[in-house]
Amino acid sequence: MKTIRVLSLGAGVQSTCLYLMYMQGLITPTIDAAIFADVGDEPQAVYRHVEWLKSIGGPPLMVRSKGRISDDLARGENSTGQRFASIPAFTAEVEGERSGMVQRQCSKEYKIEVIERTIRRELFGCEPGRPLASNQSVVQVIGISLDEASRADRIAANSTRAGWEVSFPLIERNMSRADCVRWLAENGNVPHEVTRSACVFCPYHSDSEWVKIKENPADWAHAVEVDARLRSEGVILNRSMDQKLYVHRSCHPLDQVEFKPEPERERALQLLMNWECVEGVCGV
Repeated sequence: MKTIRVLSLGAGVQSTCLYLMYMQGLITPTIDAAIFADVGDEPQAVYRHVEWLKSIGGPPLMVRSKGRISDDLARGENSTGQRFASIPAFTAEVEGERSGMVQRQCSKEYKIEVIERTIRRELFGCEPGRPLASNQSVVQVIGISLDEASRADRIAANSTRAGWEVSFPLIERNMSRADCVRWLAENGNVPHEVTRSACVFCPYHSDSEWVKIKENPADWAHAVEVDARLRSEGVILNRSMDQKLYVHRSCHPLDQVEFKPEPERERALQLLMNWECVEGVCGV
């Protein structure tokens, strides 16, 4: 039986903590590779962090991509010419009066499918469309921490394929996100802040995160541009919809929002993000 252990690297706090713990031999058996599924729209700080991880001599770090979400959105189709995989934008018939959210499809298409295809084709050599052979198995390591245990339960419940196992070492070690932050500060030797991984225009951002994105002019300009595109004519995501789409929960154009970080509201929004992201790759 050939078993390969792979870390789904989101390049946020938790998955970075795991990568460095494996590198330092604190978790065994070690991983054979880490895979970063690049959606093309992460903050610049995340890309700098990935380059740093690649430079420190740890387990092989594979960066793979299906294309840039925002480019596909601008064209109104995905990288294969099919319908665009929707982001969870907020909807409103009247600006400022939120009525709902669009179904989230982006993580599955641009992250989880990229990681799984890389495992099957590159690490096992499977032909396109073929599953693992009976003598092949994979342990997919995911950086979900103890404070998101319910998220891990949902992922485990959905992982029913033969030869495909999911593993949550942080939960096994009773480590929360705060524990990961503390471990990185004390043991990680990371020369910069490790930020939460997510597209710059992700509708699940809290106001605190929007403020942080606004501090980087390039990230902010890109987020504002994508938000405006959602309300442009001809974008396939908003066809046959009476409502307009927004990336901020206030349902106002992003560049007109006055951000007001509120702990209770932000915790609720984070819980919503964790509930929706059953793939386990965004935010970690």
